[in-house]
Amino acid sequence: MSLAVARKPLRADAARNVDKIITAARQCFREFGPDVPLQTIAATAGVGPATLFRNFADKEELVLAALNRQLRLTVDPVVDGALAGMDAAEGLFRVLESLMAASSADANLLGAVAGRRELLTGITGSLMESISVLLVRGQGQGSLRADISMTDMFRLLAMLISVVDTMEPGSDAWRRPLALVEDAIRSKRPERPLPAHVPVPSSAGIGAQPLVPAAAEPRLG
Repeated sequence: MSLAVARKPLRADAARNVDKIITAARQCFREFGPDVPLQTIAATAGVGPATLFRNFADKEELVLAALNRQLRLTVDPVVDGALAGMDAAEGLFRVLESLMAASSADANLLGAVAGRRELLTGITGSLMESISVLLVRGQGQGSLRADISMTDMFRLLAMLISVVDTMEPGSDAWRRPLALVEDAIRSKRPERPLPAHVPVPSSAGIGAQPLVPAAAEPRLG
């Protein structure tokens, strides 16, 4: 369950503090990496450590709140548009683009919860349900391969999110792997060149934390 989703309604002043802390967290994780101390985040937000800990019990809870907010702000509107659109396959790939852009922008937030996939289940469950709807619609429209299951989609998404660990944070190097996935699951390969190749930086590590948690995988297909 997402701790951010479970949060009770806050007074206006407390809500402002939470907003400042989450905004500062995203800034500090981008600037200093996944090991940034909570005290640095509190100072950047202009609040005391006690205020931070009154709203977030630990770093994991703060990271989940920040990731949850970004998904709700940047990915959910794309999902709504995709579900309302006529072309399910196009909608699906717009959703994946928005998810990859969000993952790239907040790569260090993902790194802070590496190895704790179960923590991410609550903030991605509804997203996975929407992807399942778009997949089934696209198959019905004949634009997506009929033999692709949601199990396949979860594994493909996990692979895509892992690409973030092989590129600079904020980079759009994910566009080429996403295009390759699109080629693989469309019933007809798009007639367009692949996006430009981006070399793997020498500082890239191995073992990025997928934003799509295996624990959330439904028993489909």
